[in-house]
Amino acid sequence: MLAIAIVALAAFAAGFINALAGGGSFLTLPAFIAAGVPPIAANASSTVALFPGQIATGLSARDGIAAAAKDPRINAPVLAAISLIGGLIGGLLLLVTPPAIFARLIPWLILFATVIFAGGNAIREDSKLFKLNTVGIYLAQALVSIYGGYFGGGIGILMLAALTLYGMRDIWLMNSLKILLAVLMNAAAVVTFIVAGLVYWQLTIVAGVAAIIGGYAGIHAARRLPTRIVKGFVIMIGLILTVLFFLKTP
Repeated sequence: MLAIAIVALAAFAAGFINALAGGGSFLTLPAFIAAGVPPIAANASSTVALFPGQIATGLSARDGIAAAAKDPRINAPVLAAISLIGGLIGGLLLLVTPPAIFARLIPWLILFATVIFAGGNAIREDSKLFKLNTVGIYLAQALVSIYGGYFGGGIGILMLAALTLYGMRDIWLMNSLKILLAVLMNAAAVVTFIVAGLVYWQLTIVAGVAAIIGGYAGIHAARRLPTRIVKGFVIMIGLILTVLFFLKTP
């Protein structure tokens, strides 16, 4: 019961944080591990648990997604296909990663995701110094998608940065496209993890329900809580978890 309570609380907080600033996977992955789930299965279960909330977010942004799909500046269908294939590749890479190696990678992945999350605004502001052409945005999305299927922390910031480098400035369209592409790359990973039998369903279902409830709570709180406070909390959690996992890594 304690394991279920830990996962449910972490998933509620993850859904809440995702609705305001993103970065909820920082909480669910360690919670699954603390509940006794092996690291690779914990990452897979965390991804599956948070996926329904991502679908709900995608549905809420469907007008923006439709507008982004019609935008002549970018080929949304090609990016969607790249995201699906990249997410599948990332998921398959996770399957073939030896558990001991993945356990050693976790603190580095969390640290990388935390740095990306913390520097998201700076990345977007400085991106005007660089440019991506059409091939560049496709390659960037392919790399983000593979990383997203494998681990996923910070993918939203990475996609927004890449779209800015490509020359887009309409944050509504960019965010809508980011949501669609994140759902697609995670959908490929989710199917891969389910077929591979990596998902701990009891904990995953509990986490999924808790994350959805947390997401609705976060939507209401978004009108009251400054985003910078939530973002600061996520960064603090990411740094604490990085230190803890480094200390645990043999």
